[in-house]
Amino acid sequence: MGSFSVWHWLIVLVIVLVLFGRGKIPELMGDVAKGIKSFKKGMADDDTTPPPADPNSNVNSRTVDHKADEIK
Repeated sequence: MGSFSVWHWLIVLVIVLVLFGRGKIPELMGDVAKGIKSFKKGMADDDTTPPPADPNSNVNSRTVDHKADEIK
């Protein structure tokens, strides 16, 4: 009971065609392709870096000036 023969694969193919029909399989593959394309587009959008902030603007500035207390 090693590998499947050609007859086994033909029977499986006929069962799949009966269950899903001829039109469903290409539609399913098209949906899978759209999903892969949108996933790749989403990954490419994450890789883009935002433009650098304007150094003259204080909106994104979060520096804290710290002055050490003198020891008396």
